[in-house]
Amino acid sequence: MSRTDELLFPGMSAGDIDARLSRLRVQNIVMGVLHLVQAIAVFVLNETGFTLPIAGTYPQGPPGTPPDLIEVGSLDVGLWVFLFLAISSLAHFTIASPWYFPRYTADLLRGKNTARWVEYSVSSTIMVILIAAVTGVVDIAAFIAIAGANIAMIAFGDLQERYLRPGGSLLPFWLGTGVGLAPWIAIVVYVLSIGDPDRDLSLVPGFVWVIVFALFAFYFSFGLNQWLQYKRIGGWANYFLGETTYVLLSLVAKSLLAWLVFANTLIPPD
Repeated sequence: MSRTDELLFPGMSAGDIDARLSRLRVQNIVMGVLHLVQAIAVFVLNETGFTLPIAGTYPQGPPGTPPDLIEVGSLDVGLWVFLFLAISSLAHFTIASPWYFPRYTADLLRGKNTARWVEYSVSSTIMVILIAAVTGVVDIAAFIAIAGANIAMIAFGDLQERYLRPGGSLLPFWLGTGVGLAPWIAIVVYVLSIGDPDRDLSLVPGFVWVIVFALFAFYFSFGLNQWLQYKRIGGWANYFLGETTYVLLSLVAKSLLAWLVFANTLIPPD
């Protein structure tokens, strides 16, 4: 085994590595099926056409003139829930496919997974925009900024794997963590109604609190997973444990958000 193999997969023989890669292929197929089943369910059940507004405030005079809030579009919640589930399913099936699996294998043996970061840059960005919209964000500029910050966070995660090995610098990781906090700070400002002392927080639906705090925990558990990998703590000294954890976290986080949002905003009350 090469020096890199010993660093990434300590104590594993070539046969052990091949067996683990085969298991990961099966795991990706299973995850693809689970995401696809949920995407189909959302698509079939999405009959209410529930939307959230997208608006903008544009100059109405000299600087300081109070702007008007103008609705410029809407966000079809069911459609976007379907999309991030479908995109995730497609990514898993692509990884397990005969034409991409050799590339996936080669990447893992070098301690990276480019496909993961490409998929996250799309699916997790849709997710965080949905979370922001559910908590009351409507401004199109805010959505653009939230998307940009989230994509930058994912890019830093990719850079961490692409150029640095476990045990080395964590600079891209920490930069990504800082950038990735920005959308969540904006979301918390909205949920807590910071700056509006008259707002009654008891009016915030319970599912919104669950979405914000549970999904925040899941979002940053991805970062914890990478930190454990690069600090080589316990079982995370083996790169395969981190990869498997990413796969499981992705399923749980996406499923939780999809059904919390769908059940509480799309299905009309009796």
